[in-house]
Amino acid sequence: MALDEDLAFRDVTTQALISPDEDGVAYMVAKSDGVLAGMSVATAVFSRVDSALRIKELVGDGSKVHQGDRLAIIEGPVASILRAERVALNFLQRMSGIATETAKYVEAVSGTKAIITDTRKTTPGLRVLEKYAVRAGGGHNHRENLGDGIIVKDNHLEVLRSRGMGIGEAVKKARKYTSNNMKVEVEVESVEQAREALSAEADIIMLDNMNCDDMVRIVGLAEGKALIEASGGITLDNVRAVAETGVDIISIGALTHSVKAMDISLDIEMR
Repeated sequence: MALDEDLAFRDVTTQALISPDEDGVAYMVAKSDGVLAGMSVATAVFSRVDSALRIKELVGDGSKVHQGDRLAIIEGPVASILRAERVALNFLQRMSGIATETAKYVEAVSGTKAIITDTRKTTPGLRVLEKYAVRAGGGHNHRENLGDGIIVKDNHLEVLRSRGMGIGEAVKKARKYTSNNMKVEVEVESVEQAREALSAEADIIMLDNMNCDDMVRIVGLAEGKALIEASGGITLDNVRAVAETGVDIISIGALTHSVKAMDISLDIEMR
């Protein structure tokens, strides 16, 4: 789809200027420090454009790279390299940006028991790639999709409250639709709501935009009977303090929804 979007096989500039018989070599080069992700996707783009291209990966996904590092070598028809260049770099830059940002959060909470996870705030159509990039950066994946687990969120509870139902009833109702290994998670906004969710024996309690003092209280109330997840308003400036409250999971939408792409270029050298 990305190649079709870019009209890779109707590149009028390359058709006008470059002979299909000209061969060369290109290097993908890191222009900033970071963590690499998406190399196999980028190389697949080149192969899809022209199976005659010879590609050698120099650095694997999950590796730390530095400005100036060569990441891969592509040899063969220059016209094919040019047609594939932008799409390949777009995938590699975005996925590496996600891996790089994730690695910063993972490092920030090192030594605590908290794990860093993503959310479903992904680019439409690219979720599987973006969640892979989170793993490459040392993070973990939250739900893959709406069928992957039950999370009772504030809007669900608002609808149920209009019917006279609270968190306890919501958890019981949700249990009827769970498989043996599917957990029920409940989003709460106060200590009292957390008490109610714990009494209902929810498996995971998601603390939405709570302060650290309330997080500590809820972790103490849970006593290991439920996993505690912190979500909302998490930044690199406060993630360590959140982790030190004793929560088990910290979910961060910013890993995917507003990440800055890593700067990577492609340089061609003629033979």
